[in-house]
Amino acid sequence: MKKFVNDPQQFVPEMLKGLALANPDTLTYVPEYNLIMRKSGPSDDKVSIVQGSGSGHEPAHVMVVGPGMLDAACPGDVFAAPPMDYVYETTKLVNSAKGVLLLVNNYTGDRMAFDMAQELSLADGITVKTLFIDDDVAVKDSTWTVGRRGVAGNFFVIKAVGAAAEAGADLDELMRIGEKVVSVTRSMGLALTACTPPAKGAPLFELGPDEIEIGVGIHGEPGRRRAKIAPANELVDILLDPVITDLPFVAGDRVALMVNGLGGTPISELYLVYGIAHDKLEALGISVARSYVGEYCTSLDMAGASITLVKLDDEIEGLLAAPAEVGVRIF
Repeated sequence: MKKFVNDPQQFVPEMLKGLALANPDTLTYVPEYNLIMRKSGPSDDKVSIVQGSGSGHEPAHVMVVGPGMLDAACPGDVFAAPPMDYVYETTKLVNSAKGVLLLVNNYTGDRMAFDMAQELSLADGITVKTLFIDDDVAVKDSTWTVGRRGVAGNFFVIKAVGAAAEAGADLDELMRIGEKVVSVTRSMGLALTACTPPAKGAPLFELGPDEIEIGVGIHGEPGRRRAKIAPANELVDILLDPVITDLPFVAGDRVALMVNGLGGTPISELYLVYGIAHDKLEALGISVARSYVGEYCTSLDMAGASITLVKLDDEIEGLLAAPAEVGVRIF
C-alpha cells in the first residue's frame, strides 16, 4: 500500500481536520463526533439535513455541506457506519425549530446507527425523521445491506431536499420530496480494480488483469458477476441496460444522467462513458435534460464508474436546478 497515511486509525480525523482548516469561513469541525457542519450553524427558519455513512466516499458526504445541500455530515471510519452516539449528538447540535431530516444510505450498519439515534432524539423532544436511500439495482440483497444499497443516487436526494429546505419546506414535505426522488432514481456500478482501505493495507478483493466486477458496491462488496474486460461501448451497455429496465425508463422520459467515478478513474474516461450513455439514451427516445460527470460518491482509490438515471418532472428538475453552495472551495 502506498498512501499518504500516518496511523490508519487516525486517517478520518486527520482528513476532517484538514478539510476544516482549508475552509475556515464555511465549515466547522467537531472532532468528538467526526462532525462537519456549516459555520453558520442551524437556523430555526429551515429543517436541518444530516447525512452520515462511512468515510472513503468523498466528496460524499462531508464535502457537500453548505447552503442548498447538507447542514452537517458525521461519517464513521472508512467504509464503516458512524457510531450511534455520533449521529445522536450531531442531531442535537443541528436541531432547529423545524426539525431534523436524517439521510441514510441503505446499509445494515447505517440503518442501525440512525434508527437508534432517531429514537433517542425523539425521546429528547426533537422532531426528526429518517429517509433511506436505495438506488442500486445491482443486487436485491447483499451481505452489507438490507435490501438495495444506497450509492451515488444519494446526491440527487441531497440536492432536492436541500433546495426545498432552503425554500422553507417543513419536515413532512421534505420526506415526500425525498421519497419521490428515491422512487425514480436508479444506479449501477462496475469496478476495474479493487480499493485499498488504509486500515487493511491491501486490496479488498482480487481481480485478474483482464477481469472486472459488475455491480460492485461502493465498499468493494461483490455485485452480480465477474467478467472479462470489454470495449467501452459494451461496458456502458452492462451498466445502462439494468438501470433502464428496472424503473423502467421509457421513450419520452426526461432524465438526469450521472456518470460517477469511483475514485481512481481519469475524468477523460468518465466523459467518454457519458458520451456513449447519452447517445444510447437518445436513441431510445429518452431525453437527457441534466448532466453530471465527475466524482460524487467514490470508493477510495477504486478504478471504475457508476451510472445513475433520475426520471425528471417539473418539481424534481426545479429542485435540482436551484442554487446551492458547498463549503469546500475549489477556485
